[in-house]
Amino acid sequence: MPTTATTSRPGSALLGPQEREVLRAVGCGLRDDEIAAALALTEDAVAGQLVRILGKLGLRDRAAAIVHAFDCGLVSPGCGPRTGLGSPVPQRTARRTAGPKVQISVLGPLRAWRDGRPLDLGHLRQQAVLAALALRAGRTASQQELLDGVWGSEPPVTNVVPVHVYRLRKTLRIGDSPDSVIGHDRRGYRLVADAAEVDLARMESLVTDAGAAHRAGDPVEAVRLCTRALDLFRGELLAGLPGPLAESERLRLAERRIAVAQRKSEWQLGLGQCAEAIAELSALSAEHPLNEPVAAMLMGALYRCGRQADALAVFGRARHRLAEELGVPPSRMLRRTYQMILCGDEAGLGLTAVTR
Repeated sequence: MPTTATTSRPGSALLGPQEREVLRAVGCGLRDDEIAAALALTEDAVAGQLVRILGKLGLRDRAAAIVHAFDCGLVSPGCGPRTGLGSPVPQRTARRTAGPKVQISVLGPLRAWRDGRPLDLGHLRQQAVLAALALRAGRTASQQELLDGVWGSEPPVTNVVPVHVYRLRKTLRIGDSPDSVIGHDRRGYRLVADAAEVDLARMESLVTDAGAAHRAGDPVEAVRLCTRALDLFRGELLAGLPGPLAESERLRLAERRIAVAQRKSEWQLGLGQCAEAIAELSALSAEHPLNEPVAAMLMGALYRCGRQADALAVFGRARHRLAEELGVPPSRMLRRTYQMILCGDEAGLGLTAVTR
């Protein structure tokens, strides 16, 4: 695998003007003979220049030089060998051209589409790098943060993050534009906000709008927006992706989904939509049988709908699972809900409040 040096590698400012031109051409994918023709040099001179460039920048091979040319901004992503060699260095596009964005989904197995067509994101470690960027909502991630998040306590021998980013940039570029979906500066990498749409950001926007609708006195619209937010979850979160970041994000996103579903059910019950709320809470409880707040909320919903026996049965199942799998009794909150149902304490049976 092509490799690069670490983040402390010297920048291209150490190169002379001609060396920079050679590095640009190498980054564009041109061969030594093509570079020689374009820059009026001999092939031996080009080869010598490349050796000096690798030495000055602490790079291992030509592939590492290509990655460095992209990282330091000498070459725009999407540029490659050209037949017209009079100008081997493509000019940067000043503005991103209007057009379809890349869609990225993290609320399930990682997926990406361009113009409605699925993209091949490479092997799992490379996918995990993209997921790490998508989960940061446009914030920059340093190379060390990506190494820690994707490889954890077993980092690679060399810093392969720039190689993965280089390949992802080629995969994600929009049409024939040289602009990249992944930006880079001295601090690290980030998704370019106007180039990629991430379903996580869309979900959070819908939940925010739902809260605003409820505060404005429109619970029907609030329920509708929560439904749209929950529909974005599809299957196992970040399925198969390695690393501590993916593991922690699976837990966080699962909890976020539960919180949104609880909020929706609370509003449904307020609207008298008991059957709908019970159906969703029952499915959520079956999926997360050890989640006591969900069990308590389902018990309250069943009792409010005149199904006291079913509500008490939920407590029995929860108590059995907690004892069998965790070796613990029900929490005080769950026991209190159980006692209020036994006593018919309707005033005390409030739904669990869910806040953003």
